[in-house]
Amino acid sequence: MSAPAPFIPLTTYREYPQAEMVERAHQFNSEIQRRRTVREFTDRAVPREIIEQCLLAAGSAPSGAALQPWHFVVITDPAIKHTIRVEAEKEEQTFYNGRAPQEWLDALAPLGTDEHKPFLDIAPYLIAIFEKTHSHLDDGRRVKNYYVGQSTGIACGMLITALHHAGLATLTHTPSPMSFLNKILGRPKEERPFLLLVVGYPVDGVKVPDIKRKPLDKIATFL
Repeated sequence: MSAPAPFIPLTTYREYPQAEMVERAHQFNSEIQRRRTVREFTDRAVPREIIEQCLLAAGSAPSGAALQPWHFVVITDPAIKHTIRVEAEKEEQTFYNGRAPQEWLDALAPLGTDEHKPFLDIAPYLIAIFEKTHSHLDDGRRVKNYYVGQSTGIACGMLITALHHAGLATLTHTPSPMSFLNKILGRPKEERPFLLLVVGYPVDGVKVPDIKRKPLDKIATFL
């Protein structure tokens, strides 16, 4: 049986007057509402320190049993990015030409997406996020991770938010299947590709679909 984890006083929590809490909530909502997914990136360089700090923020996400079942692989090498593009486009070609049900293709049609993914070559950063089925503790023991998908999903959401807050644009890319990423990036079989995040600056004048976010009463219920 594992020894209980040591507990320490919480010294980082900060409470605000309720009026300030309301204002902070409004400010954050306004900030995050500006976030939009883009599909056209420049190759303009992004300081590595920005990516590092955003990854540290993502790594603070809650996780099942605090096991942090994720691994981020940051790719800047042009040759590796191109290899990923080639393999991703192979899967996307199959997806758009037979694998995807018509209902899904109809849902994607207004967004104008297809199997061509030039952003995988152009954007300065690709971040491959893997979910880990098992972890290795400091004492060398191998243990099963729990709530892996939920934990990794929360970390990805925090990463996207952090990158937006820093002033960068992102695109969530999920070619299916993504097992080619394990081979290209040298990751073990116990890690499953969860998401490929494209990161950088959008091109000047980039256009995005004119979509509306659902209002509160369509996404939440108060009982």
